[in-house]
Amino acid sequence: MRRSAWPGAALFLSLSLLTACGGPAAQPQATPSGVTSAASEPATPTATLTAAPPSATVSPSASAPPSASWTTYTTAAGDLAFDLPSTWSITDPAGELAEGGGAFAEVTSEDGRLLATLRTNMATGSTCTEKYPYSVLESQDLPQLAQYGTVPRYTFETRGNDAAAGPPDTPAAAYGITTAPLPEGDSACYMFHFFNWPPNAATFGAFYNPELNLTPGDPSLPYLEKAKLYAGTPEYADIKRMITSLRPAG
Repeated sequence: MRRSAWPGAALFLSLSLLTACGGPAAQPQATPSGVTSAASEPATPTATLTAAPPSATVSPSASAPPSASWTTYTTAAGDLAFDLPSTWSITDPAGELAEGGGAFAEVTSEDGRLLATLRTNMATGSTCTEKYPYSVLESQDLPQLAQYGTVPRYTFETRGNDAAAGPPDTPAAAYGITTAPLPEGDSACYMFHFFNWPPNAATFGAFYNPELNLTPGDPSLPYLEKAKLYAGTPEYADIKRMITSLRPAG
């Protein structure tokens, strides 16, 4: 199947909130059934970006070297920090904030492509009504974000394939942090990339989008083949390193 045109922003954002098995653990900006998010009064936070050496605690993909120059971003509330290439940009706040505040930051490449979204203070719920063929391209525990005895993990995973489509009637791939357990068997609930973070839950990641995520190879390759190729690129290595560097600030 060739995915010649990726759905627009509305579909991208609604995909991130589809629910699945597991506890709170995705880049929400819409509110489908089973997930709730309330907007609050606009805030004017001031986040900080400071120069930082590459983090020794994060292991990027072995086949792709990371960017040489990195900086550290700290949320306006001062509760979370992560490292990112110094050529990338952050918009904070990226939109309406959740009730009671919380971070809502978009990370974009040097040429303005959206690569990941961080949002905290999310109210979540989950149901699993259908299961789909899946693959887990990468998985890494993140003990620095453990809450309530639960260790979240970074994952790059897929749902659906050319023979058995996933929601919404097409294969999907996404990278991010989740507290959902690793899938077992030959099918899995939909991707639910939320993780526990006071006062409720947070999300940091994005759906793979071949129009935003620079991918080598033949443009006519099937979507899932492109996602697998992307996992070996320097850009993806930087994204993984950035997301897995997320930690309590201070």
